[in-house]
Amino acid sequence: MTQPRARSQHGERRYARFATGSTGFVERHALWDEAQRAAAAELDRHLDGLEFVRVGFGDPHGLMRSKTLTVDAFRVALRNGLDMSPGPFVFDTGHAVGVDFFAPSGGIGIPELTGAGDFLIVPDPLTFRVLPYTEAPTGWVVADEYLRDGSPHPLSSRAVLRRACGRAARAGMAFVVGLEVEWYLTRLTDTAGAASVGGFGIQGEPPPVRPVNGGYQFNLDSHLDALMPVVGPLARALRELGLPLRTVEHESGPGQLEFTFSPMDGLDAGDAMLLLRTVIKQMCARLGHHASFMALPGLGGFDPSGWHLHQSLFDTAADRNAFVPTEGSGPLSATGLGYVAGLLEHAADTTLLAVPTVNGYRRLGEQFSLSPDRVAWSRENRGALIRVLGGPGEESTHVENRLGEPCANPYLYLAAQLTAGLDGVERGLRPADEADDPHAGGAAALPGDLPTAIARLETSELCAELLGKHLRDCLVRLKRSEAGRFQEWRAGAGPGTPGAVTAWEHREYFGAY
Repeated sequence: MTQPRARSQHGERRYARFATGSTGFVERHALWDEAQRAAAAELDRHLDGLEFVRVGFGDPHGLMRSKTLTVDAFRVALRNGLDMSPGPFVFDTGHAVGVDFFAPSGGIGIPELTGAGDFLIVPDPLTFRVLPYTEAPTGWVVADEYLRDGSPHPLSSRAVLRRACGRAARAGMAFVVGLEVEWYLTRLTDTAGAASVGGFGIQGEPPPVRPVNGGYQFNLDSHLDALMPVVGPLARALRELGLPLRTVEHESGPGQLEFTFSPMDGLDAGDAMLLLRTVIKQMCARLGHHASFMALPGLGGFDPSGWHLHQSLFDTAADRNAFVPTEGSGPLSATGLGYVAGLLEHAADTTLLAVPTVNGYRRLGEQFSLSPDRVAWSRENRGALIRVLGGPGEESTHVENRLGEPCANPYLYLAAQLTAGLDGVERGLRPADEADDPHAGGAAALPGDLPTAIARLETSELCAELLGKHLRDCLVRLKRSEAGRFQEWRAGAGPGTPGAVTAWEHREYFGAY
């Protein structure tokens, strides 16, 4: 009875190199640089002891889509790549088909998309980590998306950020990013039942939760201390995963937390945000809680959350922060001023990449005085779109964009900021005078809802160059599908309470994000 199994094991070894992807895909298309090749060689020696490796990528919505591989299968995928379905590219936030993949060229000019054909993802060995909280020892790695001819997939968000960082590098600059992320911790009250099941175009019922405290005691030490049985394990796990966690604090809303991180290179920051949201949601669920990065949950008394993006350019030749003014009393160098001017000029066109959901626009406006609604900048004013921190002699000088919502696609949000800022630097732009009142009517208004933001992105020359035609068209269709489903629901549900978060929004975003 043992002989057939022996032959099976021999066959497994013999045919293992054909098990996934395209044989020798990475080497044939020279997809790795020297650092990645060295990391892959080192990684091979450290997989023993693991049972699984999760390999995935950030979809257009900024959510991690993955497959879990056995370690032996991962060793093959590391060189061959891994076949993936294009589903994450064609479904909107509620799993409705937003891109007609049965149309010629997939409806958006990508022949490989037709009929839901596979593409390949290639693990980036530089991103490999071991998850410290899984029941079975499990690795985690970010992958890059490719067509079968070895070219980057035109719908890859990570490729967009990599190209933007490459543009900065050619100018002698590195993109430096500090993450400041607000999110909600709630306590689960029940398990999901049959009534919670969703379908194509409708999410399942949102997780049933209750607040962990009453909130509205900003930075109260006792509020945070009471949450440490959950926050402590989270913080330890993030540090073990190599994320440079800097501060943890309790914000205004009930169970509203803010995590900030020390500066990182641009691509590392995009990967970190993808990992951060994934890990926090998974660990909180294991601890009987629910984490949500939805901007404003549909729960009574909750305050909106933002993702404030701190950023600067580092002059690699001079080995210094390029935003620090070397003379005068102004808050920024000429490079910094040009960068701010670029952010302001393209702010409305890139709003969709910072605020991509129906719900995200709930936090913008005068009623929330610490969120922007107009294209304005200021020193230290938290109501401005662009807040400038630092000045002469301050090596930490940088700017903060206060527009983003916590569930934005990190690669697209960061890439849009860098590209807009570099455009201002390259053209020698200068911003208008800083605003005394960033909500005053003199400044241009930012898009106030999702349809307006979609229209601005669709006609933007900068966004067309940044994203490429295929990804731009894909995003427009996905977001129009999302906005259209909301409008259809609202027409049937009636006007509701003006300004209130709807049941549709809570169901659409609270669980998924």
